[in-house]
Amino acid sequence: MAAEGSKDRSERSRFPAAFAVGLVIVLLLVGGFLWLTRVTERRVPPQVGKLPFGTEEQAYAGQIHFDPGQMSQATNFLNQEFTYVAGTVSNAGPKAVRALDVVLEFHDPFNQVVLRDPQRIITGDEQPLKAGESRDFQVTLGAHLPVEWNRQYPVIRITGLVLK
Repeated sequence: MAAEGSKDRSERSRFPAAFAVGLVIVLLLVGGFLWLTRVTERRVPPQVGKLPFGTEEQAYAGQIHFDPGQMSQATNFLNQEFTYVAGTVSNAGPKAVRALDVVLEFHDPFNQVVLRDPQRIITGDEQPLKAGESRDFQVTLGAHLPVEWNRQYPVIRITGLVLK
């Protein structure tokens, strides 16, 4: 009986030590998670809001032209479907384009818009599109294209523009 009493005491004395070790491990995991989220926040560029599209930008938008390219679809290992839209953007105006937002409009056979997908095809992080220059672009659509889509290349409309 005396042996059982000492066994209970030794188990009781181990409990606070095991609890303390578990608490330290949890605190280390939480601290590591917080540190990682702060490190990755610094690496991810801040989301830039909507680009301006005032009268100057609207007037200049007529100088920017899009040549259709190819469209393709792919499925990843999670069975998610992605659509890629490629083309060429040209700047026929006298100014450089630092950033460019567009919306891709997909239509049905009756020419009604079935999907509008906003995209930024020139970001402020890359070289501006200089006057007289052309550049290829490719955007990825994560959304499924509606079944009503007429299988034609989308209409591209400019929605935001930063000039240099």
